[in-house]
Amino acid sequence: MINELNKRNVRRRRRMLRVRRQVRGTADKPRLTVFKSNKHIFAQLIDDDRGITVASAGTIMKQLRDKKLGKRSKDAARQVGAMIAEAAKQKNILNVVFDRGFNKYHGLLAEVANAARETGLQF
Repeated sequence: MINELNKRNVRRRRRMLRVRRQVRGTADKPRLTVFKSNKHIFAQLIDDDRGITVASAGTIMKQLRDKKLGKRSKDAARQVGAMIAEAAKQKNILNVVFDRGFNKYHGLLAEVANAARETGLQF
C-alpha cells in the first residue's frame, strides 16, 4: 500500500515538473496556479523571478465561505476564477501563464480558467 502511494506521488511530481519546466511566471506575466484539496480550491498568481505570491483566491476565503456553494463544486471554481481575475486587474495584470500542475486540464481546473478568461485575464 505504501509503495503504491510512493509511486503515485513520484509520478505526480514528475508530471508537475514536466509542466513547470515550460511555464515560468514574471512580474509582467505571472503564473496562475490552481490547487485542489479534498475540500477546497485555491488559485494563486506567482512571480517566479522574485519568488512571491502576487494575489490569491480560494473557497476558504470569507467572501466565498458565506455563500451557499459547494466548497469543491464547479460553481465555486467559477467564483474562484472570477476572484483571481479581479485581484489581477486591481494590480494591473492582464496576461498570465496557466500552470495546471499535475492535474489534467478539465473539470474544476477548466472552470477556474474559463471564469478567469471571461473576467478579463488573457492566457
